[in-house]
Amino acid sequence: MVEHRLRRLAERQRAAGIDCVALMPGPNMQYMGGLTLFMSERPIVAFFFLDRRPALLVPALERGRAEAMAGPGVDLYSYTDEEGAAVGFARVGEALRLAGQRIAVEYLHMRVLELRALEAVAPGAQFVALEQALPGLRIIKDQDEVGSMRKAIAITEDALGALLSRPLAGLSEREIAGRLAQEFMAAGAQRVGFIIVVAGPNGADPHAGPSDRPVQAGDLITIDCGVTHDGYPSDITRTFAVGETSPQLKRIYDVVRRANEAGTLVTRPGIEAQEVDRAARRVIADAGYGKYFFHRTGHGLGLEGHEPPYMVEGNTERLEPGMVFTVEPGVYIPGVGGARVEDNLVVTQNGFECLTRFPRELMVIS
Repeated sequence: MVEHRLRRLAERQRAAGIDCVALMPGPNMQYMGGLTLFMSERPIVAFFFLDRRPALLVPALERGRAEAMAGPGVDLYSYTDEEGAAVGFARVGEALRLAGQRIAVEYLHMRVLELRALEAVAPGAQFVALEQALPGLRIIKDQDEVGSMRKAIAITEDALGALLSRPLAGLSEREIAGRLAQEFMAAGAQRVGFIIVVAGPNGADPHAGPSDRPVQAGDLITIDCGVTHDGYPSDITRTFAVGETSPQLKRIYDVVRRANEAGTLVTRPGIEAQEVDRAARRVIADAGYGKYFFHRTGHGLGLEGHEPPYMVEGNTERLEPGMVFTVEPGVYIPGVGGARVEDNLVVTQNGFECLTRFPRELMVIS
C-alpha cells in the first residue's frame, strides 16, 4: 500500500464524512494500493477506512498474488468458486461492519454486480459516487508519475522519428499504423496504448481509421498515438505534409499550430481550465474555422488516458502544480481533410513544462 496516498485519502474521507471507500480493479486501486488486479466474473473489491486497516476481497485463486502485492498491512478475505462471491461479500459485510456506513463507490467503474452485493450485506448503508464525494484523487502527479510519463513520451517520439525515416506515400493508413506499432516495441514500449492514422479526406474525422486508403502526395496525414510506461501514458498528435500540399491545407495547419501554442502559453497555476480551451479556440475562430473545431482542447493524463482536468468551456477548476494534461486543438473540414497538434503539459509552480519535444512546424515527408 502507498502510505502517503492512504493518509491523504483518509484526510479527505474525514472531511467529506465518508466512512469507507470501495474500489474496483483499475486505476484507483492501483494508485492507492499498488494492486494491479483485473476485473472478471469473480468480483474483487478493496475497502479503505478512516481508523482501521484496508481490506481486500478476492477470489481464492487470486489470494496468493493479491497478498504478495498488498503486503502485510491489509486484511484479506476470499471465497472459493464453490462458495461463490455472495459468501465472500457476507464475510466482509460482517467483519468490516458495513451496515449503516456511508460508502463511496466508483460510479465510472463499479458494476451492478458488486453494488448489489454490497447493498445486500450493508443494510442501511448510504452509497455515494466517489467521483463526486472525493473528486480529483489522482489529479496532482508526483515526480515519479511525471517521470513515467516522460519515459512514455520519449519512447513515442523515438518511434515517430523512426517511422518517418522511411517513405510513407503509397502505404495504407493501416500499414503505417502497423509499422508504428513495431517501432513502439523496438523503442522499448511496455504496451501500445493506441494508434490513429488518418490522411487526406479521412483527416476530417478526428478518431477515424486507420483504413486501407493509401496515403497520397498532397495529403495531410495526422498520427495520434501513445504508449504506456509503468502504467502511465503518452498522448501525442502530429500532422505531416506528404510532399507539396495545397495553400488551404497549409493554412489549416498553421492555424492549428498557433492554437496549440496559444493554449500552451496561457497555462499557469491559478487559471481556470476553461481558459486553456478559450485561448486555443479563439485562434481557430478568428481564422474563420470555429465550426470545424468541435471537441474540447484537452484532457488530463495519468493512470487513465482520459481523466481530469478537462480543458473545456465550463470547467472552472483552477490549475495547480502537478496537473498533467493535453493541449490538442484541431480543424476538420469534411471532404478536405484536417489537422491536429497535441502536446502533453505539466503545470509547474511558475507556469508549465511541455513534456513533448517533437517538432511542431509542418514537416514535409515522402
